[in-house]
Amino acid sequence: MATKENLAAAFAGESQANRKYLAFAKKAEEDGMPQVAKLFRAAAEAETIHALAHFRVMGGIKSTAENLQTAIGGEGEEFQDMYPKMVAEAQAEGNKPAEFSFKNALAVEEIHHGLYSKALEAVKAGNDLPAKKIYVCPVCGNTVEDIYIYYMSQYDEGVKLDIAEELAKGKRIVNTRDLFSPGTAHAGDTA
Repeated sequence: MATKENLAAAFAGESQANRKYLAFAKKAEEDGMPQVAKLFRAAAEAETIHALAHFRVMGGIKSTAENLQTAIGGEGEEFQDMYPKMVAEAQAEGNKPAEFSFKNALAVEEIHHGLYSKALEAVKAGNDLPAKKIYVCPVCGNTVEDIYIYYMSQYDEGVKLDIAEELAKGKRIVNTRDLFSPGTAHAGDTA
């Protein structure tokens, strides 16, 4: 039993180290230290290798349908139980940044739950999901498929704009006007 618990602890520790080192790499880049950033990213990748090895030995990887069911359960627990409690505690303490962070995560975990549920239905029917672009907001983590906006051009023609395509070009969309004013769009992280 101790080895199983050790594997779970090692998996959690290595997974957290990966995310932490990626955050450190981003900060090193901002500070003008690309080689330090490279070191953090390399170590983060090594931690991922370790985490995946521990997870595999734990028997955590099953069939795709079982993996989706596990993901649905985890996302459901997060948005139905874990994050509501965390939001309430942050509110009680008056910690607005934590409250905001928890509320963002709560909303997105519910979206993930729905996306995984849709994927499970497809897999149970013997299918993959239809090919679509998937966009992850670099600010809040919102995860959506095929983002389009329909708008009227200056010539009163309907235009379909693929936001994901605009983001892939390196534009950070602050509001939809930024899409139509290239001088005001800012470079940012894209999915």
